Amino acid sequence: MKLIDSHSHLTYEGLIDNLDEILKQCADVGVSDCIAIGTDSDENNKVVELVEKYEHIYGAVGIHPHNASTYKPEDIERLADFAKYKKIVAIGEIGLDFYYNFSHQAEQEQLFVKSLQTAADCKLPAIIHSRNAFERTVEILNDFGDALPKIVFHCFSGDNKQAEILLEKGFYLSFTGVITFKNAEALRQAAKIVPLNRMLIETDCPYLSPEPMRKQKINTPALLIYTAKKIAEIKNMPLEEFAEEITKTTRSVFSI
Repeated sequence: MKLIDSHSHLTYEGLIDNLDEILKQCADVGVSDCIAIGTDSDENNKVVELVEKYEHIYGAVGIHPHNASTYKPEDIERLADFAKYKKIVAIGEIGLDFYYNFSHQAEQEQLFVKSLQTAADCKLPAIIHSRNAFERTVEILNDFGDALPKIVFHCFSGDNKQAEILLEKGFYLSFTGVITFKNAEALRQAAKIVPLNRMLIETDCPYLSPEPMRKQKINTPALLIYTAKKIAEIKNMPLEEFAEEITKTTRSVFSI
């Protein structure tokens, strides 16, 4: 059995310092590969270092909406440079966050559009962060029309209605350990209607440790197995079959 963690913040303290041991734990439970995510220029540099050092780590580079007020124009230009690396497989995470609003919404939207254009120009998928901004995120994506790259909604936490909207547009939905939480019944119902050829799974580590490991302060890619088990249960299918299909989808989306 092989699984791919499609979204992991491996540059974070507590993960990067123990990465060799964490990757060994991943291999022990069947998590074969990880996609490390960048959210600012410094992290993007570290992601490139990781993909060059580790065979089973791929990377995505981006500027998180939290950083829309502080990024420099050259940071966007560098995304295209990073994208030339063979193991950089996506632009992200990018998008809108109207929950925390660490940056003004107009600045977030401008950064989002520029980042999407970079993904389109580089012919790479875009990994989307959308929190309390679903409608506006979809509007901006719609405006791109046929120029839009492949779209992955990272940490999808919506309901059936939102899932149907994204599926109709040809987007991919990525599920985290949140689906194991007791209060996530609406999300579990949404997972039922998402076909495996449009579904990815992720840890979003070091955040969102799944049940029964929720008390673990630092989530790791090895805990992806709990999300996989839960969705296989929801789909009423053997874990091995689920893993095979979900991994096939992930490899197709990111060309790995």
